[in-house]
Amino acid sequence: MMSRGESAASGHSGRPILRKLDQRLNELIAALYPEERKRPGYARLAKEISEQTGGAISGTYLWELATGRKRNVTLEQLDVLAEFFGVPPGYFLDDDVAERVNAQLALAAALRDTRVRNLALRADGLSPASLDALLTMVNEARKFQNLSTDEDPDHPTTTER
Repeated sequence: MMSRGESAASGHSGRPILRKLDQRLNELIAALYPEERKRPGYARLAKEISEQTGGAISGTYLWELATGRKRNVTLEQLDVLAEFFGVPPGYFLDDDVAERVNAQLALAAALRDTRVRNLALRADGLSPASLDALLTMVNEARKFQNLSTDEDPDHPTTTER
């Protein structure tokens, strides 16, 4: 067991939640505003957050959180941020929750593309063998373009190599 002195000497290494807060906040901002050129500044974003949630947060404070300069966020502020971005408050505190939410955000981002949506909708109703063939083709196309080919663990293809 660590003594109090050992914990204090370890600095942020014993505080992984605080190290990830800025990263998670930036992921949410990027998911909500995918086009970087159209992202609002922190002052405008703070105003939107306040108007939508009724919670008070300043642009400067939001910038400090997003850049990691400020880490002493209150539970009330986490709740306000979670409400605005439509995530559970645990997103900021729990790796498992963050992982699930990030997977949902990635899916939502992919479905913004009408071609991806059209492909998914047109595949509905195909036989399992036809779906496996399509997945194989998509994985080969991803390899050709040097993209990740991570398989969906819930729906593995039957054509393993």
